[in-house]
Amino acid sequence: MNRTRPNPSRRTIMRAMAALGLLPLAIRPAAAEPVAILKRAIPATGELVPAIGMGSWITFDVGDDEALRAKRLEVLRAFFEMGGSVIDSSPMYVSSEEVIGYCLRRLDREAPLFAATKVWTPSQWLGAQQIDYSRRLWGVERFDLLQIHNLLNWQAHLETLLELKAQGRVRYIGITTSHGRRHEDFEKVMREQPIDFVQFTYNIADREAERRLLPLAAERGLGVIVNRPFRRGWLMDTYAHHPLPDWARDFDCVNWAQFFLKFIVSHPAVTCAIPATSRVGHMRENMGALRGRLPDAAMRARMIRHIESL
Repeated sequence: MNRTRPNPSRRTIMRAMAALGLLPLAIRPAAAEPVAILKRAIPATGELVPAIGMGSWITFDVGDDEALRAKRLEVLRAFFEMGGSVIDSSPMYVSSEEVIGYCLRRLDREAPLFAATKVWTPSQWLGAQQIDYSRRLWGVERFDLLQIHNLLNWQAHLETLLELKAQGRVRYIGITTSHGRRHEDFEKVMREQPIDFVQFTYNIADREAERRLLPLAAERGLGVIVNRPFRRGWLMDTYAHHPLPDWARDFDCVNWAQFFLKFIVSHPAVTCAIPATSRVGHMRENMGALRGRLPDAAMRARMIRHIESL
């Protein structure tokens, strides 16, 4: 019994010919273009950095545990593979800086690193020693950004940071706060001191920074790093069991991590958000927020209303 074979489709024929190099160049399928990631300009220089970075509070404080260090190595590998560069840490984070350095030395990467840490001690003299020790732990020649952690003795440490910057031993300097603390003091430093960056808490549930700090940062031309973007996991614990709204697709959002992160980085004054995670899967979800569209002002308002309704 004769069986008639179906005619191959035009697409099948074209693919076969392309694979054999038989198509004219003009009609060969174009190679896949790399997907652009969201970058923001640092106001002081115009340098572009990815809008999603990585924090290390708690998550990279694993001490000498080789198994946990190996897992953090894979987290950092995924971070760089998906376009990350900004890593933020602090001497306050116990072994985090040491573990970051351990991982960086074991990564075969071409991706750039934007290394950001902090000084955290009441003593100006000890602060200078602390900065150098942190640099050796990371294994970098210099930090891209040095910040005064939670404004601790900021007047004295600012002298040190300004001197280091003048010597070319750090590229940018700044101040940090978290949990909504000391906003009045923070604002005063922003207005009066020659800094490049500020770091504070901002997320869809903690929007106090919208009132004064974010507008002032825009006015003063300061880079903004956002900490606690998931409110230390509270946002995920509280809302992630709900279905993601269908309209999240309008800004290329496929999970709750991207929902919360795209809300933050869509604010025009924000330079970079720094979620922290110890899991590769979560890192890939976070870094997905670098791709696709962002919500506009009307959509941001809708996002707030949705969260408040749950």
